[in-house]
Amino acid sequence: MREYFHGLMPVCRKEMLHIQRDPGTLFFALLFPMLQLFLFGFAVDTNIRQIPTVVLDESRTQESRRLLQSFASSDVFDLKLAVNSPDAMYEAIQSGRASVGIRIPTDYARTLQQGTSATVLLLVDGSDSSLAGQAVNTATGVTLRQSLLRVLPDGKMPIDVRPSVLYNPSTRSANFFVPGLIAILLQMMTILLVALSVVRERERGTLEQLQMTPVAPLGLMVGKMIPYGGLAFLELCAILAVMRVVFQVPIHGSLVLLLVMSLPFLLTVLGLGLLISSKARSQAEAFQLAMGTVLPSVFLSGYIFQIGNMPVFFRGVSQIIPATYYIRILRGIILRGAGIRELWLNAAVLTGMGCLALLLAARQFVRKSAS
Repeated sequence: MREYFHGLMPVCRKEMLHIQRDPGTLFFALLFPMLQLFLFGFAVDTNIRQIPTVVLDESRTQESRRLLQSFASSDVFDLKLAVNSPDAMYEAIQSGRASVGIRIPTDYARTLQQGTSATVLLLVDGSDSSLAGQAVNTATGVTLRQSLLRVLPDGKMPIDVRPSVLYNPSTRSANFFVPGLIAILLQMMTILLVALSVVRERERGTLEQLQMTPVAPLGLMVGKMIPYGGLAFLELCAILAVMRVVFQVPIHGSLVLLLVMSLPFLLTVLGLGLLISSKARSQAEAFQLAMGTVLPSVFLSGYIFQIGNMPVFFRGVSQIIPATYYIRILRGIILRGAGIRELWLNAAVLTGMGCLALLLAARQFVRKSAS
């Protein structure tokens, strides 16, 4: 039996030394599962709470304030905005600053005092079907509890909530998930292509040959980005076509604006791919680092779970994830028909991230060249 296992211990010692000398393997073997545990345990929350809500209280009476207090006490609605006109309420929802709008009419208190039913309008952003369903159900429960305190003699409920689901009246889940999925797919594909390409050239020795030519590091970085950027842009167009034709997701905003505002995101992920390639020593390590960017983008960008429901630390982390801003652009233009006035800040943040990633990659490349 011993001859079958001859050399077992030396091989084990060799592999243990290899693992100890490879920090990437140690990270993905030990810390990556812990990262997943913390993400699922703390950041992932399927409960819908504190939905950003805009309020138009045209009654401005004690009765209307009591009703709004009931909405706030439910822990589902966060009455963070107050406006003075219906147009301002619609604009707040379209821009993404609010997901629910509550409009209390001018005659709300007078109608209740006269013993007839008062109507309250509830506007809900239907882009997220689960959020829309929770908002409508909770609003119905709130008004029902208020109505039971003053049931009319004829048995009718004195407060009648009229929900109106905007942008996605049928609450199709595809309308919510597919636009966000575009960001995840583009990020994963672009970072992998760029990172693996540069590391492959380093392993073959062709990158060192480029370093001997009179090409500036920034010029080398940008020269490598442009072809993959064009490929990613074509991929974006193909995904949008499949989204529209196969999944029947309508684009309510400007397609040209969507394509233009996608360029800062492509710049950012291309820069991240180059930055990863400057750190990785092998294709396997580049692949691991590239895939390590996917998990935070899926769980912390608002793609599936509401950022507002996350702990403060993870909400802060979400602000440095490029997919967070691009998903806002995608859903804003595709689902709500938002324009550049509502979304320019997201594009500006992505542009800054892309320039920073590109400069860091060029700096790291210069350091490696010097060493």
